Amino acid sequence: MSTKPWLATYAANNIPASINADAYPSVMHMMEEAMAQYADQPAFCAFGQTLSYADVDRQSAAFAAWLQQHLDVKKGDRIAVMVPNFIAFPIVFLGIARAGAVQVNVNPLYTPRELAHQLKDSGSETIVIFTGATPTLAEALSATDIRNVVTVSPGDGTPAALPSPAVDARLTHTITLADALAQGASLQRTPVSLTGQDLLFLQYTGGTTGLSKGAALTHRNLVANVAQYKAIVPSAVRPGQEVVVTAIPLYHIFALMVNFLTYFTVGAKNWLVANPRDMDGFVEVLKQSRPSVFMGVNTLYAGLSMHPRIGEVDFSNLRLSGGGGAAVLGATSDRWKAITGTFIREGYGLSETSPVVSFNPASIQDFSGTTGLPLPDTDVKLLDESGQAVALGESGEVCVKGPQVMQGYWNQPEANAAAFTPDGYFRTGDVGVITPEGFLRIVDRKKDMVIVSGFNVFPNEIEAVATACPGVAECACVGVPDEKTGEALKLFVVRAPGASLTSDELVAHCRAGLTAYKVPKLVAFVDALPKSTVGKILRRELRDAN
Repeated sequence: MSTKPWLATYAANNIPASINADAYPSVMHMMEEAMAQYADQPAFCAFGQTLSYADVDRQSAAFAAWLQQHLDVKKGDRIAVMVPNFIAFPIVFLGIARAGAVQVNVNPLYTPRELAHQLKDSGSETIVIFTGATPTLAEALSATDIRNVVTVSPGDGTPAALPSPAVDARLTHTITLADALAQGASLQRTPVSLTGQDLLFLQYTGGTTGLSKGAALTHRNLVANVAQYKAIVPSAVRPGQEVVVTAIPLYHIFALMVNFLTYFTVGAKNWLVANPRDMDGFVEVLKQSRPSVFMGVNTLYAGLSMHPRIGEVDFSNLRLSGGGGAAVLGATSDRWKAITGTFIREGYGLSETSPVVSFNPASIQDFSGTTGLPLPDTDVKLLDESGQAVALGESGEVCVKGPQVMQGYWNQPEANAAAFTPDGYFRTGDVGVITPEGFLRIVDRKKDMVIVSGFNVFPNEIEAVATACPGVAECACVGVPDEKTGEALKLFVVRAPGASLTSDELVAHCRAGLTAYKVPKLVAFVDALPKSTVGKILRRELRDAN
C-alpha cells in the first residue's frame, strides 16, 4: 500500500498532486494583481457600504505610505491589529503588508492580561484597534512597548460616519484610521521588496504552558495555501463570480486565508459580518447577499439552522459550505443541507499550517465524516508514541509537512524543537486515521484541549488564572459536552483550608482575566483531585467521571 494513498484519489478526480508555491514572490504580488484585474468590481460590503477593488487599492496604499512616513515603519516591524470584521480590516492588512511589516492578529475580546502578553511577546510598537477595545489596551499599556495607537470605527474606509464607542480617556496619543488614511493619501509610498521567506503574520495559538505562542507565517506559506485550496475545490473559486459571506473572524487564520486572501485573488464580492451573534442581522445579510460560498464552524451552522427566519434566505446560489475550526457534526450538516441544499464540506487545519491541511474535494457529494484529503504537496504521516509510522487504518499523531507549514514559533527555540520531528514534520498533537482512499479522519485531539464554539482553550491557562483566586488550593479544568457550544469548561476546585469561596466568586475572578469563551461554565468543589504517582493531575479521570 502506498504511504500516500490520497495520490490515487487525486488521479481519479483530476486533482493536481502539486502546486507552485512560488507562483508569486509574495502575497502582495498576488493581491496587487487582483486589485488591478478587478478594479471596478465590488470587493467588500458591510454596514450598507461597498468598496471596490480600486477603493481598497487606493486606501491601503495610503495607509502604507502613512505607516512609512509618519511612524517610520520598516520591513519586518510587527503591527498588532485588534479589529472585528469591519471594512477597515482588509485595508489595514494590505497597508501593513505593502509597508513590508508583519501583522499580529489580536482577538478584540481579549482581556488586558491576554493582550499584554501578545503585544509584549511580538514586540509590537504599533496597534490598530477598534475603539470599543481601547479600555482593554488602556489597562494593558504599561506592560507593553506600544507607542502608536490607531483607532478604528465601523465606518472607517467608507463615506459613512457610523457610531462607535468613545476611545478610552486614558489613551492620550491616538489617531483615527480615517485621519491616517486622509494624511497618507498625499504621501509617497516607498516600494518594499518582498520575498516568500519574509514574515506576513504572527498568528497566536493557545499554548499548553498557558501562554499563547506566535506561529510565524511567511508570504510563501500563504501563497501556497491559497493555491492548494484552489486546487482541491476549483469549482468554488470561479474568477469574478463568487459571493462570500464572512462571519467567522478575520483575525482567525481560517477566515483570513480562505475568505479573505483566496477569494480576493479571484475577484469575489465579500460581505463582512462584524457580529454574527446578532442572528437577525446575520440572516438579513444572507438574504441580501445570496452567497455562493459560506464558511463557518459547527456552532455557527447550528445556530443559523435553528433561526426562525432562515427559510427566508434564497440559497439557490450556494455552491460550497465549508466547515472547520472544530469537528462538524453529521446532524448539523444534515439540517443545513435540508435548508440550503448543500452539505458542510469539512476541512482540517491549524494556525501553524496557514491553516488548511486537508479538505473534502469537489468530488465528494455528501457529508463524509472525514476532514478530506491532504492538500496537494502536503504530506501527512501518523506516528505512534515511539515516533514510528502506524499501519494504514490505525490511529496515530497527525504530523504534517508542506509549503504551508510555519517557519516555527516566534522566539521559541525550545517549543520549536518539540513541535517538529527530526525529519521536519510538524506535530499537530491531534490523533487521526487515514482511510484506504487517503481521507483523514480526526479521532481525538490534543489530549486536554477543549473546543468551545470553535475556539481552542487550553486548560493550563484556565487553571493558572483560577488558582490565583484567593481560596483556591488547586484545580483542574476539563471539557464537558454542551449542546450550545459543543463543549463547555468545567472546573474542579479544591478549596484552601478554611476558605468559603463560592462558585460565583470564582467565576467573577476568572472573568476578569479571561476572554468570555474561556470562563468556566461549571464549577464543582471537590475534596481532592485524582493524581498520578508523580503528582500529575489526571484530567482524563475527571472527564471520564462526567
